[in-house]
Order: sequence, then structure tokens, then C-alpha cells
Amino acid sequence: MDQSVKLKLEDVLSRAKKDAEQAEVFFSAVDDTPVIFEANRLKQLQTNEGMIVALRLVKNGRIGFSTATSLDDIGSLVSRAVEVAQFGAVARFELPDRRLFPRVSMHDPQAESFEIERMVDLGQALIDRVRGHTPDLLCDASVGKGMASLCIMNSKGGQAEFKKTFFVLGVEGNLIKDTDMLFVGDGESSCQAIADIDTVANSVVRQLELAKRQASVSSGSMPVIFTPHGVVSGLIAPLTVAFNGRVVLQKVSPLMGKVGQKVFGELLSLRDDPTLDFRPRSRPCDDEGIASRNTYLVKHGVVGDFLYDLQTAGMAGVQSTGSGDRVGASLPAPSTSNLVVEASGVTLAEMVREVKEGLLVEQLMGASQTNVLGGDFSGNVLLGYKIEKGEIVGRVKNTVVSGNVYQALNQVEAVGSEARWVGSVSTPPIMCAGLAVGSKG
Repeated sequence: MDQSVKLKLEDVLSRAKKDAEQAEVFFSAVDDTPVIFEANRLKQLQTNEGMIVALRLVKNGRIGFSTATSLDDIGSLVSRAVEVAQFGAVARFELPDRRLFPRVSMHDPQAESFEIERMVDLGQALIDRVRGHTPDLLCDASVGKGMASLCIMNSKGGQAEFKKTFFVLGVEGNLIKDTDMLFVGDGESSCQAIADIDTVANSVVRQLELAKRQASVSSGSMPVIFTPHGVVSGLIAPLTVAFNGRVVLQKVSPLMGKVGQKVFGELLSLRDDPTLDFRPRSRPCDDEGIASRNTYLVKHGVVGDFLYDLQTAGMAGVQSTGSGDRVGASLPAPSTSNLVVEASGVTLAEMVREVKEGLLVEQLMGASQTNVLGGDFSGNVLLGYKIEKGEIVGRVKNTVVSGNVYQALNQVEAVGSEARWVGSVSTPPIMCAGLAVGSKG
């Protein structure tokens, strides 16, 4: 970090300490370069820079908060936070002192220096590869790189500073013929440079190959296999809400009071782990300077810990899990980092062979727009395939899958061995028994 910036942050903290019992200054700067293709052509190429400075303090036991996008007016930043404190919430936390953090690899010089011309070539190669299989496919693609710098310092001596690179690559395609609309896509993200398109391209080509034939499925209750993308689009959102410490404090989480109880199938284990190397959501500490740690949310079906930041942990009478996260210019709040569904010993092919009639769901649309707090989901199958007598026989249309996450994950028949990352979630395929399937076909 530039030394002049650090001196200004120290000045902010020094001024805030004169008016408050506790004070914390948070600094984040992001530099990113997205390369965007639309309708098979290069559409946008630019570099974006931005920074946020946030001051949180405790005066007379209440929280004051202010933010800025520059360090040009330090006095105003401090005075606004002091003024807001008289109306702020009661502080239920003590800021951390200097701590030891786990070592987490997050910076790749090759990602930082990756040439823009190579990024353009990667995006075009991705489009060319998938259109080589289906020439009429209309594709949007993106390749992006960036670097984030973060610094936290507080009045108790707590301090953290680190840099992180990130790199993303993805493609989406659609094919419209009369009333038939086919949507395919995949992507990768990492803190390291991604110079190989094979994983993404091969996945999309596989989707296109399986979608060549169409099949109709009966309405009724049947086994449904969710691919990693299917798991994320259909099952994850209710869980991230239910394990949020703030939701637990509001007494609206379905898992409230169930720590140590078996709620899910024994095959399911789920953890939140910000200490994994080279994942974009990894970090040595959270946005409050609390050391990162691996937290089991579910272990062999048994409910483990909830996720807390400092304030919600203080209100709950527990310790922070290092899950304080700031979205833009906001106060910290509990949030997931890297969610990991632990793999088991069954391949996707073996799962499919066990199904007499069922669905393989690649992507659900709108599943999280129902009663998320209650765990209900109902989504249109944007991309999915019928399984008949142990084989994938064709793509389904006009099909809806619905159920309740807690019931579905309590009836898990198999958890796959082939986990992969979908955004910030690593998951294998999961087969659930007896989900409701509705079809117009």
C-alpha cells in the first residue's frame, strides 16, 4: 500500500480516537479490467478503479459510521461518524487487538500482469470453440482480471493488510428456433490467471451435445440429480440465509435452536472456509480483522455453527466466526466466504445408472424467488435432461422442479465424488429422492 495512504488512514484513526471509546478505519481499493463480448463480438474493454474508506466508532456506547470515496476530507469523515453515533445502535462488541492470521495464498503476479490482448484472445477462443459445435449459437463471453487491496486498523492495535488478485472467465449461449429456446453456459474464477479455456468450453459443448435430443417427462414425484450448477441454482440460497447469525437473532431461521441436531441426510457435510488458497472469497481475516477459520455448518447431517460478525456475536453471546463482510460502503454483516459441500464416493455416471425415471438438472431459474426463509424452492428447468432406465435420453422443456430444501437434503440418496467450483461454492452432484416434478409435455 502507498505510504501516503497509510499515513492518512492513521490520521483518521488518531482523530477518531479523540472523540470515541473505540474506532476502526477500513480501506479497500479495487482495480479491475473486464473484457466483454456480446452476440459473438467484442463489446467492451475498460479498466475501472475505485476505493472506499469506512470509519466505524463507538461513542457513548453507540455505533457511529461514515464512508468516503477519497481521503481528501478526513475531518468531515470523522465528524460525520461522531454525529451519527448519537442515533446509532448500541455496540455489543469489542474491537480485536493485534492477532495472528492464517497464511492464505491470494496473489498471483501472472494474473496481475496478464495482457489485455491475451484476454481478448481467450474470450474469442471460447466463443469459437462452442460455436464450432453449434454454429448458430449466439454467445456472450467475459474475461476479467483485477486486484483488490485491503487495510484495517483500529484503536485496540488490531491491524490487517493484504492484496488479492482475481481472474474470471465465462461464456453463455442461447439458441432460438421457433418456440424452442436453449440456454447453455459455464465459467471459472480464481485468484490465479486462467489461461486454459478447456474446462469451460468442454462443459458447454457437453451441454449442447446432451441437448441435441428432446424428451418429455411425466409429472409426479421422482429422483432428481442436481449437477454442481444445479445445486447452486436450486439449493444453496436458503441455506446461506438460515446459517446467517443475524437471521438467527431475528428468530426467523428454520435452524434456530437446532445446533447439534440431525436435520439433514448423513451424507451431507457443508462448511464455510475462507482459508482456501487462491479462491476469490478467501482471506486471512474478515473485514473486521478477526482471523479466518474453517466453520462446519453441517457435519454428516448434524447442524453445526452459525456465522457471526462482531456485533451479531455480541448480541448472541458467542464469539465471532470471522464472517464479518462489507458490501460496498456498508457496516459489517455476517456472510459466507467459500461454501464447500464435501464430496463422497459416487460418480455422476453411477448416479444416473441407478435412476429408472428422473431428472438431471443443470440449471434452475427462479428457484430462490419463493419462500427462501422457509426453505421452499420452485424453479423452471432452464437446462435439464430426462433420465430413463439409467441413461440420459434428452433435454426437457416446460418443466418445473419444486420442494423444500430441508426435506430434500434430508432425503439425499447420493453425493458425488466430482466436486467443482461454481462461483464461491464448491459442490459435487447431489441426488435427492422424491422431488415434485411438473411438466406440460
